[in-house]
Amino acid sequence: MLLSIAAIVVGLAILVWSADRFVDGAAAIAQHMGVSNLIIGITVVGFGTSAPEIAVSVIAVLEEVPGIAVGNAIGSNIANVGLILGITALLAPISVPNGLIRSEYPLLAGATVVLVWCLYDLQLDRLDGFLLIGLLIGIMSYMIYSHRNGKKEVSVDEDAVGDDQPMSIKTAWLWVLLGLVLLISSSHMLVWGASNIAHSLGVSDLVIGLTIVAFGTSLPELAASIASLKKSMTDMAIGNVIGSNLFNSLAVVGIPALIQGFVIDSAALHRDLPVMVFLTLLLFAFSFSRNQKLNQISRAKGAVLCALFVAYQCYLYFEVVSGESLFS
Repeated sequence: MLLSIAAIVVGLAILVWSADRFVDGAAAIAQHMGVSNLIIGITVVGFGTSAPEIAVSVIAVLEEVPGIAVGNAIGSNIANVGLILGITALLAPISVPNGLIRSEYPLLAGATVVLVWCLYDLQLDRLDGFLLIGLLIGIMSYMIYSHRNGKKEVSVDEDAVGDDQPMSIKTAWLWVLLGLVLLISSSHMLVWGASNIAHSLGVSDLVIGLTIVAFGTSLPELAASIASLKKSMTDMAIGNVIGSNLFNSLAVVGIPALIQGFVIDSAALHRDLPVMVFLTLLLFAFSFSRNQKLNQISRAKGAVLCALFVAYQCYLYFEVVSGESLFS
């Protein structure tokens, strides 16, 4: 137990430091490539912070505990919107570019619909995996192409990086790669410690995936979003969450399905997927403001997102303690 607690503490410390370095490198790459912080957040940061979820889900399927894999993907999406964006918005209102509302949100909504369709029969096979990964490749290619060709709003803030002299491209990639390695390793330390504690309490694999594992693997998103906020790059913060949820919905579920088909707990479909879909729709609604030139997720909206996340976690805790479910 003491070793597990130590892993959580050390992992968290490394996580916070590496996320700051990771965002520094990503912002510098955005400057050198002439790409907006938003698209860097969706692609580079989004993929990087979703890497722990991908690794955990693949390992879970190989070790024949698919509940952790599915719970990890769904729970991480719920945590990204309810907890990560909620906390970030509480710290400072998050500006939402109009281009993101017009283009990136519909893509996330489409990916969510495809994920629900793939999970509806309570099993995932290689065909589902090819569909999910193919859709991810198509979405990423479209976003990179459109942003590189100037069809989206570009909001690179050169002062946001905070250095008098721009970071060299080699140094930027070094920080991105080093930060990514440390993000993944520190997340695994957190998940390992938390999972050991959860297993000792006799919690199911699905609930572990939805709570401990999802929270642990979502910590890179939280750290990266807060680090982006400190550098006045709120568009990268929301781009990080959108990109991460895209990767969670498509890659975190699709890659394990390509490796090995598996059956899904019905509770994930009837209880957890509706929560994920609701929060995704609520995120879209919350991004609008009366003044359409300044769309933002305010502190009040952030408080609502956090409250919904806490309520969901409390219900899961109630199920574990009482052994009763409204969806059985």
